[in-house]
Amino acid sequence: MQWLMFLVVLGSLMLANEISRRSLWAAIACFAILPLGLLLFVWPNTVPGTHADTWFHYAKVYSVLIACLGFLLLRYVPRLQKNKFLLFFPALILAVNIFEAVMRDFELAGANGIVDNIMVVGGPWNYMNGVAGILNILTICGWAGIYITRDKTQDMIWPDMMWFWIIAYDLWNFAYVYNCVGASSFYAGGALLLSCTIPAFFMCKGAWLQHRAHTLAFWMMFIMVAPNFSTYSQWTVQPSYEPTALFLVSFLSLAANIAVAVYQVRVIYKRRLNPLTDELYSDHAKYQEVADPMLSKPAVTA
Repeated sequence: MQWLMFLVVLGSLMLANEISRRSLWAAIACFAILPLGLLLFVWPNTVPGTHADTWFHYAKVYSVLIACLGFLLLRYVPRLQKNKFLLFFPALILAVNIFEAVMRDFELAGANGIVDNIMVVGGPWNYMNGVAGILNILTICGWAGIYITRDKTQDMIWPDMMWFWIIAYDLWNFAYVYNCVGASSFYAGGALLLSCTIPAFFMCKGAWLQHRAHTLAFWMMFIMVAPNFSTYSQWTVQPSYEPTALFLVSFLSLAANIAVAVYQVRVIYKRRLNPLTDELYSDHAKYQEVADPMLSKPAVTA
């Protein structure tokens, strides 16, 4: 029954993402009008007294909605796309969202028991995953190469956001959910992450951050309408809360992000690049698959 709901959540998030990315008016309705209505008429009745009634949930839902609306401006206002300083916005809002979760991991490291109406078992794994999140922020690169496609969908493509960084992010984010909201990890750590990673790898390549912002916004709005869905309902899949499992998940997250950081330093040193201004992976075949067709392409070497 839970696996069936997993597929329903995954399919619903992917469908909602496709609708919102293909229509400007649908996106405005989803990320401006809908949340305003929820804020005024729904969340005051559904959130108080639940695990969603924390600074983190409110910070997350508003920051991700700001991201969605900011991306819409970049996608549909041509003069903004030419401003290199404004192209830093996607990287900045992504870093802010990761840092919010890092702070929550550190905050719950000493917890043991019910915290904000949900079971938490804190420990060194929270610190490990917090460090992994910081490395994930530090390895964000190539934001100056972001461009908007010239088709009807006008997607925001980030060629330098390579598959190995996305996987390291997914491992870190899953570990965060497993550590801090363990009862939600089946959906928020599984279905939610797949709902943006699948389109980024197989459908609309290069637009992972756009997919991630849309699907996360839908999930956060839903979970504040039905907070108990993934934590205390017939659909919930409870984790074991075993220290060994918590340690191994965070260890994998940390190892993956260390590997990405080491590789990135090697690329920067080998190619004599500036990580603040240059695209680091422009010689990779996967980069070339999504590179701006209006720009000349360097030779593929990896």
